[in-house]
Amino acid sequence: MPRFSVIVPVHQVQAYLHECLESVLTQSYPDLELIAVDDRSPDACGAIIDEYAARDPRVRPVHLTENQGLGPARNAGVAEATGDYLIFLDGDDTLAPDALLAIADRLKETGEPDVLVYDYARTHWTGETVRHQAAGRLTEQGPASFRLADRPELLRLLMVAWNKAYRREFVEREGFAFPSGYYEDMPWTYPVLMTADSIGTLDRVCVHHRQRRRGGLLGTVSPRHFDIFEQYDRVFAYVADRPELTRWRPLLFRRMVDHLIVVFARRDRLPRRSRAAFLRTARTYYRRYHAPGIRVPARTRVHYTLVRLGMHRTYHALQRTTSLVRRTAKVTGRLLKSVRSSALRLHYRLQRCLPVRVDRAVFAARGVRGHGCHPGALEEAFRAHAPHIRTAWIDDTEEGQDSVPSDTRRLRPGTAAYFTALARSKYLVHNAEFDRRLVKRPGQVVVQTRQGTPLKHMGLDLRERPAAAGDKDIDELLDDVDRWDYVLSANRHSTLTWERVFPGEYTTLEYGSPRNDVFQRATSADVARIRERLGIPEGSVVILYAPTHRDYRRTQRAALDLHHVQRRLGPRHVILARAHHRHGGPLVTHPSDRVIDVSDHPSVESLCLAADALVTDYSSIMFDYAALDRPIVVHADDWEAYEAARGTYFDLRAFPPGAVSRGEDELIDIFATGHWRGSRSAQLRAAFRERFCPYDDGGAAERVVRHVVLGEIGRPSVVPLDGRHPVPSPAAALTHSPLATVPHPTGPAPVTESR
Repeated sequence: MPRFSVIVPVHQVQAYLHECLESVLTQSYPDLELIAVDDRSPDACGAIIDEYAARDPRVRPVHLTENQGLGPARNAGVAEATGDYLIFLDGDDTLAPDALLAIADRLKETGEPDVLVYDYARTHWTGETVRHQAAGRLTEQGPASFRLADRPELLRLLMVAWNKAYRREFVEREGFAFPSGYYEDMPWTYPVLMTADSIGTLDRVCVHHRQRRRGGLLGTVSPRHFDIFEQYDRVFAYVADRPELTRWRPLLFRRMVDHLIVVFARRDRLPRRSRAAFLRTARTYYRRYHAPGIRVPARTRVHYTLVRLGMHRTYHALQRTTSLVRRTAKVTGRLLKSVRSSALRLHYRLQRCLPVRVDRAVFAARGVRGHGCHPGALEEAFRAHAPHIRTAWIDDTEEGQDSVPSDTRRLRPGTAAYFTALARSKYLVHNAEFDRRLVKRPGQVVVQTRQGTPLKHMGLDLRERPAAAGDKDIDELLDDVDRWDYVLSANRHSTLTWERVFPGEYTTLEYGSPRNDVFQRATSADVARIRERLGIPEGSVVILYAPTHRDYRRTQRAALDLHHVQRRLGPRHVILARAHHRHGGPLVTHPSDRVIDVSDHPSVESLCLAADALVTDYSSIMFDYAALDRPIVVHADDWEAYEAARGTYFDLRAFPPGAVSRGEDELIDIFATGHWRGSRSAQLRAAFRERFCPYDDGGAAERVVRHVVLGEIGRPSVVPLDGRHPVPSPAAALTHSPLATVPHPTGPAPVTESR
């Protein structure tokens, strides 16, 4: 008897069926049977099912002699099932990686409940994946298992069959079955939840529900949407036969009316000539199942009244009025925005007529959450070494409220204070392009820090890389370059690159990376505090996984199955997953205590300090992390595609900072064998640090302030590589191999004038 019976009804989904079946058969939890029910599909679905059955004995094909619909097809699968638990999956949907393992673990934790409810994400035809918005109702806090009366909010979730696991013995005992017709999930799901003696929840995305551009049943205009009335008849009949369920009638009534309103309001469901008849039928059902004492929420009272009275024309008039109000609000909003914009432009113009304040500095950074990156480090150095300068930080993120120092003024972009600061501050510091509306005045000093040592092509080199350049305007870029007075550089490689791809009359300060200064100042106690805040168990080996953005992909996805990697490495390992700021969401959709998503963490430097090793691909974080002299592993599984789309300044595989993997199994082997911290990896890291970290001794930001603000000229001293002592790795088992003695510069390169 298998643990799970995964039932997949199939009809006209041949383009998606391979992906669906593969998502089940490749699960890390293999104790399953896959019952694929061919609902007399006219395409190749039946043949595809038979091909899989011939290859894998876990696949059990069922071929119906005539098309019966989704409900009866599921019933046919249930009749063949032998597993402990039933799981339904539509033929164009997929199971998330490790979903069955997570479900199995949660079933064990919750004492084998009758029903386990888990989360899903909608996968749109554009490639975008969005998690269900009501996921908060699936919290795992409180009793491990419960009855519906303990958490009635579960009835407000989408009433579908494919986001739950059902104990087969419970289903057979109660005689649950799916009806024919549209909306067949409701007469199944409502009774199941109301009858179950024990329910569990799993706060994890286990299903990717495909939103097809065309062809979805509920997105098809058809009179069969009238089936919804008969389905609710079945639900209320089930309740009427069981007096103990009478308490649920008010909530079921509200859910029914809300559902009818949605179907009526959607233009992609009912034929135009059927809409009046639908509302009249809705009026009948409103009166049939309404009971005294049912409270209607105030915000929906008008809609309920129109349904109760069956006022079709009034309902449409209300819709048109609402639409008119919304359009009027949009026009009014645009007008007010235009007036405000004109007022701000006038304000900025007037502020530029006033003297520049030599004791003001403004900082901003792109790609960080709050206060950080090189501008953040320079802002701290301004306050420490030039205390007569009052600093301000431009930020509109939620993280900025906590991360911006209390002594630093916080400015929101687009406000009058923001434009005042741009107009009158002497020092303007950024790691990307400033506001295009910025007019640099005589006496103002613009410091451009950039965002790290470049591996991928930048600036003018993107002209031949349209996938990476996107809508970048080269003329605007060069206009911004003409504002720069200083450009920061961490090493000779960066200096030569910046001066070629950003040609201008600025001065290059090859002084090191200010954001890496903290690596030399931090103590073991600092690292311990960071790890404690992140919830990392003491004695863990922490791996920071930080991939870069893929320009050649419309949608970003993780190259590694981090849960699988962590399980292979063992319970002592913890993986911190950090998504690129352009990723558009977390890197891990189902985090755990051993795979922690830190994409929203405000400080990447703190994450580096917490980690014993870095796994990255082509991200500039490798140049920063090398300053810590800790192991780095490069995961270059798509180097050729990345290099072709973005372009790189050197072959990272030929000059890596450590071991290089080209696949997930190879990466696991590098850690399992200890190669990640072996002598060869240490030698590669030493050569990498010599080339790219010659000035990262903890004093880069101070050197910049002394030159730019205090006017100190000359060659400031730099601590040699072998004289630096960054905070050691926290892992108890981590030992650094002795590094070979390598030549190093005795000071930063002279300041160079770019012409």
